[in-house]
Amino acid sequence: MKCMGETLVECVPNFSEGRDPSRIGAIAEAIRSAGAIVLDRTSDPDHNRSVITFAAPVGVVEEAAFRAVRQAVGSLDLRAHTGVHPRIGVADVVPFVPLTDIRLDECAHLATAAGRRIWQELRVPVYLYEAAAVRPECRNLADVRRNAPACPPDFGGPELHPSAGAVVIGARKFLIAFNVNLATSDVGIARRIARTVRASSGGLPAVKAIGLLLASRNLAQVSMNLTDFEQTGVREAFEAVRAEAARYGIAIAGSELIGLIPQKALDLADVPALRMENFDPSMILENRLRERR
Repeated sequence: MKCMGETLVECVPNFSEGRDPSRIGAIAEAIRSAGAIVLDRTSDPDHNRSVITFAAPVGVVEEAAFRAVRQAVGSLDLRAHTGVHPRIGVADVVPFVPLTDIRLDECAHLATAAGRRIWQELRVPVYLYEAAAVRPECRNLADVRRNAPACPPDFGGPELHPSAGAVVIGARKFLIAFNVNLATSDVGIARRIARTVRASSGGLPAVKAIGLLLASRNLAQVSMNLTDFEQTGVREAFEAVRAEAARYGIAIAGSELIGLIPQKALDLADVPALRMENFDPSMILENRLRERR
C-alpha cells in the first residue's frame, strides 16, 4: 500500500469466537484473500471474542469485510456460544474507520452498501450504527443489543438469523479498546466502577464501560471503549478506574489494549504507570502500517 495519496480505510470487526484459533485464522485468511492487510488479531477466551484489524483502499475494504462476515456465518454458531462479552451475532460488530483521504460520511456509505449485501447474499439481518445509523435509537451499539430483535433490523428481519444472529455495521472515529483488571474476583465492584466512569452515567466523556469476570484468571475487569481519545485518553481512564478501585480497597492487577492505538493517543512514558500487560510498540497503528507496507 502507498503511504500517501491513497484512500485508506480501517475495519475492525469483532467476532464471537475467542477460543478456537483455527476458526479465527480462517476469517483472517478470508480478509487477506480480498487483498486487505491484516494489521492485528486479538482473541480472549473469557470474552470468547476476537478482534481483527485490517486496512485497505475503499473497494478492497468493503469486499474484505463481506468475506470475513461470510466466513464467520459459515463457521460459527451463536447458539453454542458462551462468553462474558455482550453480543448479538457471530460477526457481532463491523465498524469502518477513516484513515487517510476519506471522510466519516463516506465510510458510512461503505458500511451501508456492505450491510445491504450481507442481507441480500447471506440472509443475515443488519443494523446500521454510529455514523451510518438511520434511526437515533440504533446509533449506539449498546442500544442495538438491548433493543434487538424487538427493534427491527435496517436490512432483513424482523427475526434474527438462528445461528448467526445479526450484524451491526457502521462507521466511527478511531476507538481504543482498553481494559483494566482488578486484583479481586468481585465482579460487582467492577460493575460499580464501570457505572461510575462511563459517560452514560455522568462519568468520563466518550467512555463506555462494563464490568466483567475473567474466570480463567479469577479477576474482575473494567472493560472500556474510549470513543474519542482526545476527550478521554488511556491515562485518564486508567487513573479514574484506579481511584475508584482504591475506594473499595482494591489494587490494580494490570491493564491491556485490545487491537491498535494511534501514536498520538499514547505517551510511551505512561506505559509503565498504566501497568500494561501486553503492550508492544507494534501495537501503535502507525508502526504496524509501516511494517506491513
